[in-house]
Amino acid sequence: MVMRRIFSLLPNPSRKTIAFASLTSLLCLLSYIFGIEHLSFSSLFSPSFSSTLPCPIPSPSPSSNSTTSSSFSSTPIDFFPHHSAAALISVPEERLPIIPFCPDNFTHYCPCQDPNREHLFPTIHYSHRERHCPSTTDLPSLCRIPQPHGYRASIKWPESRRNVWFANVPFKKLTVSKADQNWIRIEGDKFVFPGGGTSFPHGVEGYVGHIAKVVPLKTGEVRTVLDIGCGVASFGNLLLDYNVLTMSVAPRDIHEAQVQFALERGLPAMLGVLSIFRLPYPSRSFDMVHCARCLIKWASRGGLYLLEIDRVLRPGGFWVLSGPPINWRNMYKGWERTPEDLEAEQIGIEDVAKKICWKKIAEKAPIAVWRKPTNHNHCVTRLKMQKSFHFCQYSDPDAGWYNEMKPCLTPLPMVESILDTAGGILSKWPKRLNALPPRINSGILKGITAESFKNDTLVWNKRVSNYGFYINIGSAGKYRNIMDMNSRLGGFAAAMSKYPVWVMNTVPVNVTTNTLGIIYERGLIGTYMDWCEAFSTYPHTYDLIHADGIFTMYMDKCEMIGILLEMDRILRPEGAVIIRDHVDIIVKVKKEAKRIGWQSQIVHSENGPFNPEKLLIIDNSLKGNTRLK
Repeated sequence: MVMRRIFSLLPNPSRKTIAFASLTSLLCLLSYIFGIEHLSFSSLFSPSFSSTLPCPIPSPSPSSNSTTSSSFSSTPIDFFPHHSAAALISVPEERLPIIPFCPDNFTHYCPCQDPNREHLFPTIHYSHRERHCPSTTDLPSLCRIPQPHGYRASIKWPESRRNVWFANVPFKKLTVSKADQNWIRIEGDKFVFPGGGTSFPHGVEGYVGHIAKVVPLKTGEVRTVLDIGCGVASFGNLLLDYNVLTMSVAPRDIHEAQVQFALERGLPAMLGVLSIFRLPYPSRSFDMVHCARCLIKWASRGGLYLLEIDRVLRPGGFWVLSGPPINWRNMYKGWERTPEDLEAEQIGIEDVAKKICWKKIAEKAPIAVWRKPTNHNHCVTRLKMQKSFHFCQYSDPDAGWYNEMKPCLTPLPMVESILDTAGGILSKWPKRLNALPPRINSGILKGITAESFKNDTLVWNKRVSNYGFYINIGSAGKYRNIMDMNSRLGGFAAAMSKYPVWVMNTVPVNVTTNTLGIIYERGLIGTYMDWCEAFSTYPHTYDLIHADGIFTMYMDKCEMIGILLEMDRILRPEGAVIIRDHVDIIVKVKKEAKRIGWQSQIVHSENGPFNPEKLLIIDNSLKGNTRLK
């Protein structure tokens, strides 16, 4: 009653006053909440916390865009983090057994292309050189692949194009067996690559010059090339001067370590062979396919190998062949074959090429060039009349992982006019990198639209920019060979294109939507992969490995430590790794990574501290690295 009397003496507030008071209260509440959140995050950098971190004093960075005003400070404001990234997120330590190094005879171990196991498989059609991955019972006990004795940090790009350390790839055989062809020679403690090859012993420049007179290498129309039987990749190395990216492929055969030499030079390469299975690439991948005396009997097996080249060649693409039987009239004596034998081989190639509707556009000096049609409209009638090849049916043209080659012609997408390009016209490089890929524009890939492609590009530009806070990706040739273990639309590789690097984009065979064709349409290269198996490369051949969501993807398929050991096998001893995944997965990966001697750091992603996705950063070039044996 008393309180009622007191309130009755107060003046009645107006609506305006009530509104003002309510607004003021709301602002105070929001300010309080924001202050708590800000305090919880900034407390990470409070004096009491930061005193435990090895934080250097910020200094002006020549690459910083910050400007300085003398009215405020003589030292420019530094917006880049200088704290230890490991301290951002606290992870309880757990002692797990350290994984030892394997014996020295595992230095160049390639599990799925192991020459010590080739005798277990039939040699017909060189099938013993296909991928034959060991079962879990045949694998050695858990151990890390050691680097060769005397291993040295790889020579930085672009100097590595011409020479590499002998100790890193200690194989002399090519310097003897290919001495007259100028593949490679030894000078002191280095290998030197003079630029020769089996079909161009006097230098690759003149050889590519012949091709450039027929194939538009300078216009941006040709961007992706497949080099079969690549040697030490001097062909692919020279094509870089034309802004052409070459996937160099060769088996692990008597030409010892040729793919390893290519990768040590900083050139894209992988182990592979034309034998039983399709090549691990989607249909319509490459703008040009090249073979310089790769000794493949192209007309054999009913033209099966040329049918596979046709599958991976884009509409309007080029096939370039040199060596036997090309120019056989002038070369048969040097090849130690009879003119009749060589002429019969060339007739066989010409016959198969006509049957699959290729047009021969040149045969000059050492090379012959054919061109694939831009569509199959005019080819349907010809195939019916010849009654030989037929179009493949009930077969995914993009399937390329342990899929056997079939004696049929891979059909191109339908077009309305004979003047149209099947599958859509590709933009010329470099516009092609960010132009909408025809596979997306056609709407054949469910859930991937022009808008999602655009957003994906923006997201990856932001992510790669954030990576620069923790790993100096653009450091003067430090990183050259990069592996992306789950490439999706190729956004990571596209964002990395501003640096002098190349990216091996891998699309896991477990994904529901096959996007490797999109990656090739962007002018990038890559392959299919099952990360429960070993990659087709030699040890210590990649500078940086990027793994986005891989451990979540393979959680119920194979052991985490197995994937990490494969990453460790292909990573150069001074290399780096970026793993992004859910925080629960990242914490587990960090524990396992310590077993293989990686110095790892958990940091927030570009989405900040409240997002469950985190990064695990490994930089083995940092002091205190225990990876170097």
